Amino acid sequence: MSERRQILSWAFYDWANSAFATTVLAGFFPLFFKQYWSAGQEATTSTFHLGIANSASSLVILLLAPTLGAIADRGGARKRLLACFMILGVLATAGLYLVGKGMWFEAALLFVLGAIGFSGSIVFYDSLLVDVARPRDYDRVSALGYGLGYLGGGLLFAVNVLMTLKPQWFGLADAAAAVRLSFLTVAVWWLLFSLPLFVNVREQVTDRPAGWLEAVRGGFRQLADTFAEIRKLRTVLLFLCAYWLYIDGVDTIIRMAVDYGMALGFEPTSLIVALLIVQFVGFPAAIAFGWLGGAIGTKRALLLGIAVYMGVTVWGYFLENERQFYLMAITIGLVQGGVQSLSRSYYARLIPPGKSGEFFGFYNMLGKFAAIIGPLLVGWTAVLTGSSRLSILAVLLLFVSGAWLLWKVPEPERIEQR
Repeated sequence: MSERRQILSWAFYDWANSAFATTVLAGFFPLFFKQYWSAGQEATTSTFHLGIANSASSLVILLLAPTLGAIADRGGARKRLLACFMILGVLATAGLYLVGKGMWFEAALLFVLGAIGFSGSIVFYDSLLVDVARPRDYDRVSALGYGLGYLGGGLLFAVNVLMTLKPQWFGLADAAAAVRLSFLTVAVWWLLFSLPLFVNVREQVTDRPAGWLEAVRGGFRQLADTFAEIRKLRTVLLFLCAYWLYIDGVDTIIRMAVDYGMALGFEPTSLIVALLIVQFVGFPAAIAFGWLGGAIGTKRALLLGIAVYMGVTVWGYFLENERQFYLMAITIGLVQGGVQSLSRSYYARLIPPGKSGEFFGFYNMLGKFAAIIGPLLVGWTAVLTGSSRLSILAVLLLFVSGAWLLWKVPEPERIEQR
């Protein structure tokens, strides 16, 4: 089988699962959870429930990550385990189609299971990169996956948005029926476009794959060894602490923006259009941010992006109308991809030579499972104060503390040779 076919088949899993990230995670679920499944509840109560659901799914994956990584490295069953998590996510997402009005607990439970399936499958998907590409092609192949993810997730999301705006075009009774059907389309899309990976990608299995118990023990030992080394490298530890805080803020904005707009009384269709704006502004803006990092320095560009997020958070407190929400979506789109991509490249300059695999494993674990503090912070603030506006200001704590720690990280060129 040609290398090109394997690479494309692998990358199409990003195209497949990004439908969940856009339509479900950031888009329709927060909206529908507040408007349909939490009908009759106070806005602050539904915000709290949504924050708990987001944090619970992130926490479960965070606790499972060492075991999943161990199996990926030592167990020789990455495709099978990827399939298990993918099927969990697909079934949970499809199940949302069946959840009736007012059944917020059932909807939250299925959402948690779907998010676990989504994040868990990515652990094994990422680990298959070394099987489909040569080291010199890692960057190109990884970028292909991200590119297809942006395109695929955005394309299905656009169709789903059109379904809600013009349900009669699709033979649907109303927008609520369109949203419910959208969850089903995500499940089918995710399953269908996952097939090329399972058919065409050849997993390289070690001569003696570790048993499950040995793999689990090995994974926890590897995590402990890496963490022990990170503790000795003050610069790396400082950056990771900063990254955990500000990327948690970024993820919280992504996950809670629609819920916040609903609490302010904005039209659901306007909120979804705003998400589409972020999706399509974000891709070229990320490329531009890469140029900006080269022009003014990576850390300065990162701090600029975080500063914009601080401004957006304060702006959110004073938000008054949907036109401002659109402008805010454009502003977020201009920095979202840049903060994510420059964080990765800055970290690459800090880590010891020859240890990128284990150190990036730790970094990716933080990045994928960061959104624990933020949603809880937003939810609890909304409940304790009774104000959705004050709840969004709580995210400012994550950006300010993350930026302060990042400011204290020495520039890579001034770091002494280890």
